[in-house]
Amino acid sequence: MKLSSVPTASAPRYRAITRRNVAETALWARMSAGQRRAVEVVSQVLPFRTNEYVLEALVDADRLPEDPMFQLTVPQPGMLSAGDFDTVDGALRAGESSEALAAKVGAIRRKLNPHPAGQMSLNVPRLEGRALEGMQHKYAQTLLYFPRQGQTCHAYCTFCFRWAQFVGMEGLKFAARESSDLVRYLGAHPEISDLLITGGDPLVMRTPLLERHLAPVLEADLPGLQNIRFGTKSVAYWPHRFVSDPDADDLLRLFERIIAQGRHVAVMAHYNHPVELSTPIAREAVRRIRNTGAQIRMQSPLIRRVNDDPALWSELWRTGVGLGMVPYYMFVERDTGPRGYFELPLIRAWEIFGEAYAGVSGLARTVRGPSMSATPGKVLIDGVATVAGRRVFCLQLLQAREGGAVRRPFFARFDPQATWFDQLEPAFAEDAEFFARLEAHSAGAPRRLALV
Repeated sequence: MKLSSVPTASAPRYRAITRRNVAETALWARMSAGQRRAVEVVSQVLPFRTNEYVLEALVDADRLPEDPMFQLTVPQPGMLSAGDFDTVDGALRAGESSEALAAKVGAIRRKLNPHPAGQMSLNVPRLEGRALEGMQHKYAQTLLYFPRQGQTCHAYCTFCFRWAQFVGMEGLKFAARESSDLVRYLGAHPEISDLLITGGDPLVMRTPLLERHLAPVLEADLPGLQNIRFGTKSVAYWPHRFVSDPDADDLLRLFERIIAQGRHVAVMAHYNHPVELSTPIAREAVRRIRNTGAQIRMQSPLIRRVNDDPALWSELWRTGVGLGMVPYYMFVERDTGPRGYFELPLIRAWEIFGEAYAGVSGLARTVRGPSMSATPGKVLIDGVATVAGRRVFCLQLLQAREGGAVRRPFFARFDPQATWFDQLEPAFAEDAEFFARLEAHSAGAPRRLALV
């Protein structure tokens, strides 16, 4: 039973729900004392923000705490280790000063690998010897741009690998104040065909602000720039952004303006569960975006307790295709934040993907996965096989820092407990050489390489 429905004929006003006002919601009254305490404690460490649409239209209050959208948006006790939970809980109960609490919280956050895959060191572009703020350039063809005003979201996913953008830790935030450096960098790198506007969620920005960042790009002579992507969760967590917000039409006209220039607009939509497409307003948002000529691509990590069921993925992809969207990626939960709460063994991720893939028609088989966005690139788990008498993971890179490594098959020893790329060992001598090559190109920390 949903607590209430959201009218689609009116224009609801966005209201953020955080630790400060969550007790005012109808959902709070349905939560146990332990669940409420978890919100108080865990949200000191990990960001907590949602909105009334998510809580009222997507969370099923009769299924607490197992409801997937509750797990996806509301802090849970298992997201911190027992010791870290007790540390923060004890500090709160003892009434420690804000400075003392902040020191303990900061120490816990630093243990959670706040910027995985070398984001703070390996991906930062340079122009004329100067590091550029608010940008990442990991793959040759794609540049990521983080507009300063877009470094928040309508609601935070509890698994989010960008959580460090939201907690105010010194030196952990990507943010670009304006786009003059962006234009110069694009002009100096004609190999970049794709500009990904990301965050946070850039579509929390009012359209005039978004246009202020994009206008210099659209006005510049950049013949190599073919595609502009917008990474967003707004389509699921606040679809009103595209339907009834005061500047919804202005945003759609911006998409049309980009397309009229001969460029492709791709909305990289984060849908984690079929319920996010179950409301009339969510489907109307999709319809209006597609009517501009923009394409919507669906992507999500595989998340224990949220979508670790192949039937859910098949349903999500079928529904998306029926609405005109393109299934794009199933990711492996990244090695950051509360990963221990959400991650699954790689073998189980591969099994879930295979079962889900088998349950859809060819139109949905555009999807790729399960894929790990690791330091060397996007590592696809292609299968499990026996090679030369040894059980192995069959792997390949869909994207790579080193372009020559893309789509080259390689093998890792089968490990039923492994949950991430850095836990895998090369299966054969030639694979050890390839692992070492990837590591050297990434300039990452040394890892143990077993030569068989």
